[in-house]
Formats: sequence, structure tokens, C-alpha cells
Amino acid sequence: MIARIPTPAAPAAPYLAFLDALRSAGFRGEIARDHASRTVLATDNSIYQRLPQSAVFPMDAEDVQVLARVAAEPAHRSVRLTPRGGGTGTNGQSLTDGVVVDLSRHLNRILEIDPAGRWVRVQSGVVKDQLNAALEPHGLFFAPELSTSNRATIGGMINTDASGQGSCTYGKTRDHVLELDSVLLGGERLRSAALDDEQLAQQLARQDRVGELYRCAEAIQREKAELIEARFPKLNRCLTGYDLAHLREADGRFNLNSVLCGAEGSLGLIVEAKLNVLPIPRYSVLVNVRYASFMDALRDARALLEHQPLSIETVDSKVLLLAMQDIVWHGVAEYFPQNPDIPTLGINLVEFSGDEPEEVDARVAAFAQHLQHDSSVQRLGHTLATGRAAVTRVYAMRKRAVGLLGNVEGEVRPQPFVEDTAVPPEHLAEFIAEFRALLDGHGLAYGMFGHVDAGVLHVRPALDMKDPAQAAMVRPISDAVAELTQRYGGLLWGEHGKGVRSEYAPAFFGELYPSLQALKHACDPHNQLNPGKIATPLGSDEALLKIDEVVMRGDLDRQIDERVWQSYGSAVHCNGNGACYNFDPNDAMCPSWKATRERVQSPKGRASLIREWLRLQGLAGVDVLAPVASGPLQFLRTLPERWRNSRQGGDDFSHEVYDAMAGCLACKSCAGQCPIKVNVPEFRSRFLELYHRRYLRPLRDYLIGSLEFSLPLLAHLPWLYNAPMGSRLVNTLLAERLGMVDSPTLSDFDFRATCRRFAVQTATPKRLAELDESLRARSLILVQDAFTRYFETPVFAAFIELASRLGYRVLLAPYSANGKPLHVQGFLGAFARTARRNARRLQALANFGIPLVGLDPAMTLVYRQEYAKLDGLDCPAVLLPQEWLAEVLPSSDAEALSGSYRLLAHCTEKTNATAATALWGQVFRQAGLQLATQATGCCGMSGTYGHEARNLETSRAIFAQSWEPALAREDAGEALATGYSCRSQTQRLRQQRLRHPIEALLEHHRARG
Repeated sequence: MIARIPTPAAPAAPYLAFLDALRSAGFRGEIARDHASRTVLATDNSIYQRLPQSAVFPMDAEDVQVLARVAAEPAHRSVRLTPRGGGTGTNGQSLTDGVVVDLSRHLNRILEIDPAGRWVRVQSGVVKDQLNAALEPHGLFFAPELSTSNRATIGGMINTDASGQGSCTYGKTRDHVLELDSVLLGGERLRSAALDDEQLAQQLARQDRVGELYRCAEAIQREKAELIEARFPKLNRCLTGYDLAHLREADGRFNLNSVLCGAEGSLGLIVEAKLNVLPIPRYSVLVNVRYASFMDALRDARALLEHQPLSIETVDSKVLLLAMQDIVWHGVAEYFPQNPDIPTLGINLVEFSGDEPEEVDARVAAFAQHLQHDSSVQRLGHTLATGRAAVTRVYAMRKRAVGLLGNVEGEVRPQPFVEDTAVPPEHLAEFIAEFRALLDGHGLAYGMFGHVDAGVLHVRPALDMKDPAQAAMVRPISDAVAELTQRYGGLLWGEHGKGVRSEYAPAFFGELYPSLQALKHACDPHNQLNPGKIATPLGSDEALLKIDEVVMRGDLDRQIDERVWQSYGSAVHCNGNGACYNFDPNDAMCPSWKATRERVQSPKGRASLIREWLRLQGLAGVDVLAPVASGPLQFLRTLPERWRNSRQGGDDFSHEVYDAMAGCLACKSCAGQCPIKVNVPEFRSRFLELYHRRYLRPLRDYLIGSLEFSLPLLAHLPWLYNAPMGSRLVNTLLAERLGMVDSPTLSDFDFRATCRRFAVQTATPKRLAELDESLRARSLILVQDAFTRYFETPVFAAFIELASRLGYRVLLAPYSANGKPLHVQGFLGAFARTARRNARRLQALANFGIPLVGLDPAMTLVYRQEYAKLDGLDCPAVLLPQEWLAEVLPSSDAEALSGSYRLLAHCTEKTNATAATALWGQVFRQAGLQLATQATGCCGMSGTYGHEARNLETSRAIFAQSWEPALAREDAGEALATGYSCRSQTQRLRQQRLRHPIEALLEHHRARG
């Protein structure tokens, strides 16, 4: 049995007093003191882990002012504040042992768009892709491009002065900041922009913290101009944070934003920004050049720059091979043909863009001529991705490179601690050669990718951070890379901010470092704002953080038993890249996060919690892998103890973990889309099983788990079930006593008539043995699932009719529970027994060589996913309907496609069987029909999730984000849905019946006679 784990470390007394004072002062946002929220916010995409004392979520800028005023009071000067946006930093920029100020939950509104003036005003929590989606109708975009653009907030981009692909053309974030609205310690608002001399004089005359900051910055710019000119490197990326070199702009105006951009919240809390935006290039071509050597790709980039492309991105073989195993590869494989004799070990992605296709094509043609005739390096060939859609698909692969590097086998994995160096591009190849020699000398593997046009390359040495000996290598490698970078006239931090690696700032700034300290002192004399990063206040005896003195993830991970670590790999290997924080409502990734905006309700959050929970259980002496007897007798034997534990309640971290797991829809989008393949439904089920060994299950769990077994019995007398379900009294009792709402009713469709009409028989080994080879070749076995068979019988019957009309004999596999509801609810012992029994029956049928087909994607994919993970279980392939139809449906002889349909695919299907989902378009084309796949997120039902009262509000919110607007479109064709849960949710919330694609195909077949 698992142990009760009281909250491991409550917030310290000074912080509890601060939080109480904050609420008393009128702070309206949420205040999180629970261990779950603090644990989730303790990590980012770096090697570090710092447990905050608490987290606060301001509602607006006024809330931030209240926060800053209370923190500045003498009684609270020991309190430390650190702003946080998307939380995807690789250097621990937003990690703190103080208070996390999360500016992403509420401050996420686009306030103003001026297309004519080409500027926008946004709150700091707006996500970059969110902003660009709003700008696209105006033909505009916010230029700095990041691999994390679908979750990086504007505030986070400003605080790290972020940049990425295309920076040689578009510059960094700072280059597009027109004005900033910041809150300084004490609550004063600083609205900073480029100032002429008269405006600057007004600011210098102010007798407040704003005036003090301007006087300090102006004095540094005036008195240290020669030293600044000599010291600052002449790089495209220049410097992130406290950039003294650009305090005076080219036109002579004074701009404090050069200091604030990249300051990582160490000078103030940015709440709003006015940004410059640019016209979207109307036409783009991406030239994908392949090389036999990664060094060839680097050396070639120098010559390729002479053709003045928009950008050049480089990827090495390690990243490329990982991409080939990822969901993203389906959309880009055509651009990277493989030569079996000479493998591709490096690629350059060279983009040309402009408003005139003829001009861009001419530049591309000239570039292609160079590639064909130049022999300075060995190139394996090139392909062209033409048009914005194609270019975006290829860049999607490149964007996932950061996360993909973490998805390697074993415990030795690439780590981000020296990964965004910047040197002059003309020295990059030589620099990387020495960099590689350094890592080779330590016997380390590594992956590389980056922006060779800007001289920035991301290098991630592979280490097992749980091994103290390997973790100790962080220091010597970091020191050596810092020295190497300086020797080449570059920077250790090219685009991701300094964070914990601020330790090297004094060496890089030299005599100018006291000037940084003076700026820090002017804003934050008591070192309360993100302390330990970039600079300490002048005269302070506090030091910058040390890269090997901050707690690392590995320090805590090694406390987990290695057997447990290996067993829970899909959770504990989460590297914090944050792909699950995807803002796009039309992307399936983690609907519970999108609807709640609570990070504990995300794959990263749940992975962090289970990792911490496993650690604490181990420290309590619990072996979570120890076998435990199951079955009715064990259930009765442990019932009294579980009843007592549940009655006592009390402080147990397990309850916080349970709440996070209960919010998961088990849609498995994370398993398909996460670069690390974090599979929340898998470890969620295991946690629920362990949790309910100590605490009673709600009766609802038993009802859901037994659903597949009870439905065949209830279906004999559907009216006996349906009549009560239509009663308001019964529904009230179900909601109050069982926590179930909107329960569906059984179909009264005459299924036996369909079976008689099309001579459908039950598939038994004896009957199949009687079929000759020709009959078997024209037969299929339809595997029944509880939902389409008993709740949507007309859909089930439609597939039988369609297959029969195509000339195939349909046989029904005897109904047998699939086990998915058991697995979702954590009845893993019962699931294993059910799966083994069902697999044996299916295998007995599959032995006759007749294809098995399942109709519902969520149920059918269980056979190739959850069944496959059970030791010794041999389950035959069960095809999705489109996989079978693509093979048997003849091609239409129609010259033009008819009809107009759009597919709203099931989450599990489109993220875990991407290639199969794409087959629906092929199947419709074979039938002479037109089908477009519409981008949609989750419908919010996912099995029985939407029928649980505790999830009703979230379920409705998820539906409203994507499916509601998609279905409301009147300019599109008929919407078709493959998932039973999707159709059920639409019927429930819109009173609209969606058809299955099978029904549309059948209608078309009937019409053709």
C-alpha cells in the first residue's frame, strides 16, 4: 500500500506573512501555496530544479502593482519575486526559491492592433503564435521566430530578448519593441520608449525610482561610451539583457528598452508592450540541402550566405534521425529522400522569400545553379518546398528539434547547459570543430542544430544527470566552452538568456560589470527581483548563482529507485520542453491545459507530479512496483482500511496528484505529440490503481469500468434502461450520488434486421474453417465495440451495409469487452485479464487470414497500444475502417470529385495514428468524393470524461474552444466525425447529429446504385 505523504515543505513563515499581506492589500488573482503547483513550477527546460515558496497569478497590471508595493515594504524585503511566462527556458531564467509571478494565466489579451501603423499592443502573457494568428488577416506578423512559438509568451520573449530563425533579416525581439510598460519594485509604472533629448531631460528630473534608473543609465552611456564600444562584441545577436551598447540608437534617441529587454525580470515586471509588426512575405521557397557530413553543412553555410537568403538553418544527423521517428515526419519525408549508399548526416534549410514569386524563383534558380556547379563541399542533393504551407511543414520539423533531442533511448540524454553560443558566422565552422573536439575528449555524444547565418548553434552534450560523476562534468565543460566562446569573439548566451549561467557575466563584461550592478541597484537595491541572475546590486554582498550549486533535477532524480525510474520512463523523462503548453485551440495537444490554464493540468505538470510522488514514496520506504494480490477476496480484505483512510482524509500529497490525474481526458494526444512521448494516460492509470489501494474508489469508477460488461445485458431490454435515463429524478440522483451527467441512451435500431438482410453471421473458428480460400478473400471480421454497437447501432450497421455492397461478406467477432474503460479508470488487473481473454479470441479468428476491422478509433487503437504493452500478449492487428477501405475500395472513374465534406478527426486517432487518419482523404477520392481534414482540437468528451459531473464545466469549455466555432461555419461542407465520443458531445451540446464518414460513403454508394 502507498504511504500517506504529508506536504513535504510548507512555505516559509516570511512568505506566508507576505501572501497574507498581499491578499489584505487587495490582490485579486490566485495565490498558490500547494505543493503540487510549486512542484510543477520548479522546473523549466533546463537541468535545474528550484522549489518556489508559492506562486501568484495577477489578474491585471494593477494586481502586479499591488504585488510590487507589498514586496517593497520593509517587513517583506526577504521576499523574492520572479516573473514567469511560458516556462520553457533552458537556463533556469524563471526558476526561483521565492515567489513565481505567473503572468501568462490572465495577462494574455491582445489590446490593440493598428494595421496602418503596423504596431500592436499586447499584455505580456500573449503567446507569439496567438499574436500572429490575430495579425494574419491583416497580412502582418511579429517577426522574431522561435522553436517554441506556440507556447512562448511575448513577456518571456522580451525578458530573454529572444530570437531564432531569420534573425539576420528580422533581428531580435528588442528590435521590434516600441514601448514597454513595466512595474518597478514599489509599484511605480515605467513606460519606456525611445526619447529625444527634451523627453530624456524630463525623465532625468523625476524624483522617484524611474528617474533614478534614467539617471543611472544615462550616466553609464555618457561616461562609458568608449569602453562599451570596445567591449561589446559585434554580433548579430549582440547581448541579451543590460545591453549598454544600444542605449543610444542610431538616430541619437535614448532608449532604456535596450537594458530592459533580456533583463529576465531582474529590473522590473513587464506587463504590456507595444510592438512593431511586419508584412508577411507573400511567397516563400525553402531549399533543403543534404550533406554527407555535418561539418560540410557548416562550412557550406558561409558560401551560401552570399546569396542573401532570409535564413539558413542547420540540423545534424542525430536530430534528423529522431525526426524520422516522430509524428512530424509524415508531412516532410518527401523533402528528404534517403540514399541507401550515402546517409544524410547534415542538412541546411535555406529560405528565400519576397512579395513577387518571379523574383524569388529567379533567386532560387540562381542558387540551385550554384549548388549544381560548386564543388567546394560534397552535397547529396536538394529539394524545394514551395509556398508558405510547405515551408511551414518543414520548419515544424526543425522547431521540434529542441524536444526531439530529449527523446533518445537510455538514461544518457542531451542536456541544455552550453547550448546557445554565438560567434561571428565566419568563424563558426572552426569554433564548432574545437567545440566537438572538447566534447569528444570527454567521450560524450551530442546533438546539434541552429542558425548558422547568425553564428548560433545549439549543442547539447549527452549526460545521465542522475549519475553524480556525469553531473559533475557540467562545470569543466561549461568553463571550457565559456573560454572557447570568448576566444572566438563570441557569447556564451546567444539567444536564450543567461539565467543560472549568469555566473559568467562578470568575465564577459569585465570593467563594465559594475555598471550592470549600478542599474540593478537603481531598480532593486535589496535584490528581490529574480536574484542571482545577470547582476547583483552594487555594494551588495550577495553573489550570482553558481551553475553547479543550484539544485539540479538529477540531484532529486537519483533518489528514485532505478527500477521505478525505468518502469515509469514515460513520465520521468519529461525534459520540460513545454510542447504540451501549445496555445492553439485547433491543435489536439492537452485539452485540459487549454481549458483550465492550470499547469498542473498539463502533461508536463502531471509528469512533474508523478516524478515527485514516486520520489517521496520511495523515501517513505514504499516499493510501488511490489506485486499486490488482487481480486474479490483482496478487495474485501482491504475494504475496512481503505474506508478508514478515506474517512480520515488529512494532508496527503497523493490527493493533489489525484486531482491532477482526474482532470486528464486520457485522449493520448500527449503520447502522440510530445517529442519525449510523455504518456499521461499510461502512468495516470498506474497511479489510480496505487492510489485506490489506500483510498476508496467512488462508485462512479465501478460503473464506468463495468460498462462494457453490462451493456450487452441491458441491450436486450433497451426501454428498461432508457426510460429511467429520461427521468429528471434519475438524472438528478445520478449526478448527486454517482457524479454522472447526460448519460446516453441505448439505440433501439433493429440490428437483427440488418444481419438478416446482409447474411451477417458470427465468426467462429469452426465457421471460418468451412470457408474456402476465395470466400475468405472476400470476407472481413467486424470487431464490435460497446459504444458504436449499442449506443450508435445505425452507424455500426452502416459499415456492414457498405462492406456488403462492396462485395464482401461481413462476419461479426463475438462481442467481448475491449477493456479500455477499465484501463482509463486504473483497474489494471481487471484490464489485463480482459485483454488477454479478448486477444486469445481475436487471435483464434485472425489465424484464418481474414482481416479484422474495428469501427471506433479510440477502442480499436487499444489493440495496438495498451494491449501491446502487456507481457506475453499476442494480439492480432485490428484495422481501422479507412485502413481496410483504402485497400479494397476501387478507384472512382469520375473526372471530378463530387460532394463537399470535412473531417473532424478523433484526437487519439489523429495524434497516434497520423498516417491512418490521412487515409480518409484517399478513401473519399477513391469513391469520387471530396474530403478536407479540418484542424480541430479536442471535443471535450473523450470516452466518459464529459459525462462525469466533476468535469462538466471543463468539458464544455474544451468544446467551445475549437469544435463549437468549427461546426458553426456555414461556408464549409458537411462535418463528419470518426469518434463516437465526438459525435456524442456534439449531439449533447449542439443538438446536432454528425455523421460518420462511413455513412457518407454509404449514401454515395446507394446513390450510384
